[in-house]
Amino acid sequence: MAASVAFYRRLGPAFPEGAEAEGHVEAELPGGMRLLLDTEEMVRSFRPGWRPPSGEGRTSLAVRCDSPSEVDALFAELVESGARAELKPWDAVWGQRYAVVLDPDGNGVDLFSPLPTGG
Repeated sequence: MAASVAFYRRLGPAFPEGAEAEGHVEAELPGGMRLLLDTEEMVRSFRPGWRPPSGEGRTSLAVRCDSPSEVDALFAELVESGARAELKPWDAVWGQRYAVVLDPDGNGVDLFSPLPTGG
């Protein structure tokens, strides 16, 4: 839990103090959405026999950054703090600065920002 809370705090969600030691934590997101994290032990406590999915890519989140340079900076910060780089920042053909890092559980987190338009 501690690694996941630290990772997602870098992306903006505000988890309460002490969340690192909890089995279940929540952070409010814009628009009334919430990001919920549970430890495997917590899930097993109410779903006996549950087994975690295997492999990576079980889910993916996307974070819109304010600028292409923020994509680069956030990518560098996350990788320097221990996140695994999946796709280094690049200027995608669909008009975005785009990168992907993996959270502590191997889930993809896309970082993106529209590229400036010429003209």
